[in-house]
Amino acid sequence: MTRKGKVAEIFSNALYHDNPELYLVGYMDFSKTRETTLVEFLKLSENFETIPASRIVYIKKGSDTLYSKSDKNPKA
Repeated sequence: MTRKGKVAEIFSNALYHDNPELYLVGYMDFSKTRETTLVEFLKLSENFETIPASRIVYIKKGSDTLYSKSDKNPKA
């Protein structure tokens, strides 16, 4: 599965099968990593128009990291 596919899968699960407010998205904003809820990220990014998925650094739910850009071999 490609990385964008993994991000899309997490977003879909959060939006349609879970509470999206529980998910935190870390994304690159110039040289800083900013963190916001998934719902707020979708508003800020205008559905990936202004902030592309490639700038997402990590996605967390609680203390669990569901996606990390630095993971070369993410666990299944």
